[in-house]
Amino acid sequence: MQIYDISNAVYSGMVHWPDNPEVCLERVSDVAHGDIATVSRYDAGVHTGTHLDAPIHFIAGGSSTDTLDLNVLVGPALVVHLADSVAQITAAVLEVQAIPPGTTRIVFRTRNSAYWAADDRTFHPDFAAVQPDAAQWLVDRGVRLVGVDYLSVAPFDDGVTTHRILLGAGVIPVEGLNLTGIEPGLYDLVCLPVKFRNCDGAPARAILLR
Repeated sequence: MQIYDISNAVYSGMVHWPDNPEVCLERVSDVAHGDIATVSRYDAGVHTGTHLDAPIHFIAGGSSTDTLDLNVLVGPALVVHLADSVAQITAAVLEVQAIPPGTTRIVFRTRNSAYWAADDRTFHPDFAAVQPDAAQWLVDRGVRLVGVDYLSVAPFDDGVTTHRILLGAGVIPVEGLNLTGIEPGLYDLVCLPVKFRNCDGAPARAILLR
């Protein structure tokens, strides 16, 4: 069995959503400096790096990260490669991907993964994202989890509609995946979020197994 880590490392100064807190990961004590233990402090928004969204993020009264069904976050997942020429993920794009009926977890590798491969710390608002018609396409076909390789499943110029379509139907977006080097096809996905109580999102460690 091969294990593929599709999570991004978290570090101070990494790229983040423009109006979210900056990431700060720093040592507050260090055995190398004579302290009894090495201890670090972490300060960041919950939608930092590889993370998932809970319905409460955009749906009033929706479920939070600590109440998500883990059966949705673990299981078979289809990795779909989209060409670098695909600027946005639309329903028309999905129609020609030969996605098998009954697919419940789908992960999109796009041109965005090149940003992570290059350790790019610049936010790119033109990232490839799931347009509202594609979100509805996924909901209509029973998809329960959608993974994307940038900081939002929704396009920068309309961050609300796609989220509301997906989260309103109970579909969980997993965002900020690093799919560099991942071949298309079927894998087993394990994506476990930090168990923040009554929270709208959480960092996650996501792996693919094959």
